[in-house]
Amino acid sequence: MILCGKAQRRRLRKKRFAIPLIFLIAATCWGLGFLLFVRTISTVPAPVSAKTQAIVVLTGGSLRLEAGLTLLSEGWGKKLFVSGVHRGVDVAELLRVSRQSPGRLDCCIALGYAADNTRGNARETASWMKREGYTSMILVTANYHMPRSLLEFRTAMPRAAIEPHPVSPSNVKLNAWWNWPGTVVLLTGEYSKFLLAWARSVWQSVRDMGAGALK
Repeated sequence: MILCGKAQRRRLRKKRFAIPLIFLIAATCWGLGFLLFVRTISTVPAPVSAKTQAIVVLTGGSLRLEAGLTLLSEGWGKKLFVSGVHRGVDVAELLRVSRQSPGRLDCCIALGYAADNTRGNARETASWMKREGYTSMILVTANYHMPRSLLEFRTAMPRAAIEPHPVSPSNVKLNAWWNWPGTVVLLTGEYSKFLLAWARSVWQSVRDMGAGALK
């Protein structure tokens, strides 16, 4: 009985140590991953390397539409697709807001109204790309949003060639980001969403492999 009592107490002590250790390991992995995530966010957009069939802009932040329209006017893509547009907004209004002259580019712009999140953007764009017969695109969104956007878009369009073109909003302070509470909150939230999207993508891949093996 004494030996059994000692063994039980040892097991209880191990459990008490194991739970904090698990949390510590998880927090360390999350923290290291977060630092790597922040390091991958570019503060300067990389120059476009090649012309593509489409330019895709995700609404939801400053500079995105302006960058997409500039790329279109410079001939980097045949058409511009704006995903996640609010109902009632048309091409002329978008051109007016972005200070471009109507009539010069409105023939080459298409709007998507169905998406209300990044995953929806990817699915909406995939459907539009399929209708147009396009297989290559430049993706325009904010720099902090680009990692998750690329993940969602490559999951939705695994065979498409996607070139990222991030823009850098002035309100997101990536230099010494730890000194800016608003930026810290934004980045930690975006990283957590990225992890969820990554987990969903892995699960989808495993499920597809399992379904393929059963055929």
